[in-house]
Amino acid sequence: MASVYVYIAAFGFFVIIYLTLRDIRIFHRTKIESYRKGALKGMIAGTLALIGMGVTAASPENPSIGMTIVFVAVYINGKGKREDVFGDAPLIKRLLGETKVRK
Repeated sequence: MASVYVYIAAFGFFVIIYLTLRDIRIFHRTKIESYRKGALKGMIAGTLALIGMGVTAASPENPSIGMTIVFVAVYINGKGKREDVFGDAPLIKRLLGETKVRK
């Protein structure tokens, strides 16, 4: 039976990956450099979160080391300075990263 900490670590990992993929999509559509940097930072944080998730799953009796690694990854992935590309778009478009294509 998996510990609740494994599920928390997995949730942190999937959130980081989701936000990274959204930044990649926005960068691909707008070519704004801050979203490229955010996506690169997200890939590093995702790797760290995956390591933390593995450590948490490997030692369910003492998950504090793995959870600390995951929380550091979430902190690294924190929102940086970004340009407003959504304007007054509805929530679903913001969640999916839909923006106008710039050339």
